[in-house]
Amino acid sequence: MGEKPIYIENQYLGRDRGWVSVRLVLALFCFVAYYINIERESESQLFLLVGSAIIFVSIVMMYMLQYRIAVEQGSIKLSGLWTTRLVKIDLNSIVKVECKPYSKFFINNPVYNLHQKGRIKFYAGGKDAVWLTDRDGLVYIIGTQRQVEFQQAILKAKGRSREDAVK
Repeated sequence: MGEKPIYIENQYLGRDRGWVSVRLVLALFCFVAYYINIERESESQLFLLVGSAIIFVSIVMMYMLQYRIAVEQGSIKLSGLWTTRLVKIDLNSIVKVECKPYSKFFINNPVYNLHQKGRIKFYAGGKDAVWLTDRDGLVYIIGTQRQVEFQQAILKAKGRSREDAVK
């Protein structure tokens, strides 16, 4: 039977403020176009349908889990949605844990296990991330809503694993 995780966080696909704003502006455009083209009934109904679909999809995406972060003794497990593989990061190989912003850009695309220029990125929304560097120089960038709690949980799990290794 597995131990209880030290920290669990769910990252949802549609909760990033930047992309929510983009979807709402598109829906607003469709509703304004519907109002302006009210005389031409067939074209205006299409705008109403598309605007309503954008709102519906946006609501569904807000409850769609992109990935789950679980910090356990000696490891971090990232499990994604549907067809993604479980990613397990061994904390014994981590040499540096930093709290930094995820990116300097205002709007970022959600990613899961994206390998790019010696970095592996996990991101669903927000500005904050925890940067983990392993012995080989590989950097894991894990986006989080609760940066300080996540960092403390990693340090706690890493400390526990070191105590167990001494015994």
